[in-house]
Amino acid sequence: MIERRCLATAGLLLLSAAFALSPARAERLIVSVSNHRVTVTPNYSGEELVLFGSVEKDATTPVSRTSYDLVVTVIGPRADMVTRRKERKFGIWINTDYREFLEVPTYLALFSNRPFEAIASPDVERRQQLGLNNVLLTQRVGTDYADVVPNDPFRSAFVRLRSEHGLYREETSAVTFLTPTLFRTGIPLPAEVPIGTYEVEIKLFSDGALVTRTETAFDIVKVGFEQFVATTARQDGFVYGLVTAFMALMTGWMASIVFRKD
Repeated sequence: MIERRCLATAGLLLLSAAFALSPARAERLIVSVSNHRVTVTPNYSGEELVLFGSVEKDATTPVSRTSYDLVVTVIGPRADMVTRRKERKFGIWINTDYREFLEVPTYLALFSNRPFEAIASPDVERRQQLGLNNVLLTQRVGTDYADVVPNDPFRSAFVRLRSEHGLYREETSAVTFLTPTLFRTGIPLPAEVPIGTYEVEIKLFSDGALVTRTETAFDIVKVGFEQFVATTARQDGFVYGLVTAFMALMTGWMASIVFRKD
């Protein structure tokens, strides 16, 4: 009996210590997305979702805390990608070097209500990955795996190419506070947006410090004939190959009839 009481007392002490070590959050974020399931059809040309939410205070919120900063990070499905360097030799452009990026977001967007450097210190920016220059993009460098400095030529080229297609973006005036605690921002999705689940992380800052964070998500899915083709290719490659070969033969045969000379 004494042993059981000792174990129970020890368990209560550990539980109390855990609560004591966990940070007390005086605010919490309530967020939602205008559409949690985006369907991609053959005529899909892109759209914009709306993220909206509010900051809920409680009795422990400091009275002096009257203004906030918000950073929204949208991360699309991850994949391995390669950036190649081309050089002109003997009058033609050839690939001379490449860098492989491992499990990096196929879509990445960072939105805030003001510049990141005005929200937090450089150390907090790096730790919380605020801005494209601070997001970790793991690369295979020889036999090592690491991120590199933001001005690395391969990293810069990778971010630039993704940005040109609207797949990587950074906007420091995209979050609007409608009231001191109500906010909204748009999430633009280009026509070539990747299919999959998108994670949305919302971070609340005050006086340069992270106050709280929350997460939500939405899915982008194909429907119609495109979905049928993608599902068949993934689940039954042999049938997909036969149908593709048959369609190629039929296209060639019809072209020979249309363009043949009598």
